[in-house]
Amino acid sequence: MASGQQQQQFPLQKQEAQPGKEHVMNPIPEFSNTNYKPCNKLQGKVALVTGGDSGIGRAVCHLFVLEGASVAFTYVKSQEDKDAQDTLEILRKNKTPDAKDPLAVSADLGFDKNCKQVVDEVVNAFGRIDILVNNAAEQHKTSSVEEIDEERIERVFRTNIFSQFFMARHALKHMKEGSSIINTTSIVAYKGSEKLLDYAATKGAIVAFTRGLSLQLVKRGIRVNGVAPGPIWTPLIPASLDEEETAQFGSEVPMKRAGQPMEVAPCYVFLACNHCSSYISGQVLHPNGGAVVNA
Repeated sequence: MASGQQQQQFPLQKQEAQPGKEHVMNPIPEFSNTNYKPCNKLQGKVALVTGGDSGIGRAVCHLFVLEGASVAFTYVKSQEDKDAQDTLEILRKNKTPDAKDPLAVSADLGFDKNCKQVVDEVVNAFGRIDILVNNAAEQHKTSSVEEIDEERIERVFRTNIFSQFFMARHALKHMKEGSSIINTTSIVAYKGSEKLLDYAATKGAIVAFTRGLSLQLVKRGIRVNGVAPGPIWTPLIPASLDEEETAQFGSEVPMKRAGQPMEVAPCYVFLACNHCSSYISGQVLHPNGGAVVNA
């Protein structure tokens, strides 16, 4: 769709560095839905969510604590401290009485040793891991494959897909039958993206990783699924797109608007909850504003 046909969705804004910051966005992404009615779907469970300080990760953490889970999440130190503290406060206020206090762990997840340290810290605090949500990601706009040098492609792949391998290999030591792994992929894994070429490649890799890991772990009774959001209003957007693209963000899908994190988070609750999705593994849910991706 040509830019002239798209409607402005958000005020003009731009963040100059990644990771983006939720607390300076206008409007602030919506992580909570007052119409959501929790019913102890995850009572007694321990969940670890990467990139849980903002965006979809924050909304997922919020619903997980409402559903009774003890929640740990990761963030990038010094760059996401404010968002992480805000999320901790949200989780403390909404957790159930029998759940443990939420835990925020700073880490660069692109490296195996850091992922092991995160898992060890969570297990030391909570004893085990029942739900792993691989959600941390970064993206950078490009106009040509020729602009993507070795340093950048390694950075994007480390954050987006290496981290999922590393987190899974260490978390699995502390997961038992009935546990669940949920990987965040993207609509661009299915329809491609000329402006986010390396990001789209990592998201395609996540789909294949999800399907293969599901087959590998089915004999252990551990389910592995994915969520492929469409255009969702998160800090990634003003941190990676220009002002005009950010203002029109989401207008290209059939619903003609961007989604909010709170509209995506219930997918993760469904996939984490054994009495909701016990017969589902190796699959991907598509909260994307009505786009048909035939996947």
